[in-house]
Amino acid sequence: MFNLSKINDNALFYTNRELNYEIHNSMHFDDLQLNNSLLRAVKSEGYTSPTPIQEKAIPHVLAGRDVIGCAQTGTGKTAAFALPVLQNLGTKSHTRHIRALVLSPTRELAAQIGTNFKSYARHTPLKQTVIFGGVGQNPQVQAVKRGVDIVVATPGRLIDLMNQGIVKLDRVEIFVLDEADRMLDMGFIHDMKRVIKKLPKKRQTLFFSATMPTQRRNPHDPFDRQHCPRLRGRDHRRHDQLSRLDR
Repeated sequence: MFNLSKINDNALFYTNRELNYEIHNSMHFDDLQLNNSLLRAVKSEGYTSPTPIQEKAIPHVLAGRDVIGCAQTGTGKTAAFALPVLQNLGTKSHTRHIRALVLSPTRELAAQIGTNFKSYARHTPLKQTVIFGGVGQNPQVQAVKRGVDIVVATPGRLIDLMNQGIVKLDRVEIFVLDEADRMLDMGFIHDMKRVIKKLPKKRQTLFFSATMPTQRRNPHDPFDRQHCPRLRGRDHRRHDQLSRLDR
């Protein structure tokens, strides 16, 4: 049985539906305990109040917890994980190595996430790069060799560079799986398994998707919804497809 491995028993499940409250103007990004560097970036992006998924996920990611979040495109979920990931990484290590990995299904989405990370990290020393197929690998290889803290990648090209010994994931501290339902639909399940197998056992794992499984067949699976405090979002439309993760 495939599970995303090493999500702890206290993992939090948040969706963006049936929140039972409205986001009021009284909630600001300052209230989320983000540092000044990130708040400056947020202000530059024109953000004012956090969206529901941001308000709920950011504090728990900052606290180092594993989080399962479910929210449709356009609800701000990239910032919901990118901002706290940047803060949790703090400053660069003595020698740069990949400390955070974001896995994404398409190069368009990966490029978008990479752009967001670059914008949010503008006032920090952290470096990021994006790895995807369909283009020459040399610029991506050179970026990795120069040293990066964060890699946003699609599974295929990432595995290519892993097989070449260029990308090493043994020191990853934070793993983000974004749009997992789309990756399953696109047939990436075996690639996802291969990547996860190379990650350290001790890490923070963040799982974001537009859909969630309706049932878990293993009562001891930490992804089981009975183990995950959860809120459902207004724009959540379907949550059955990810049950294939259990197969």
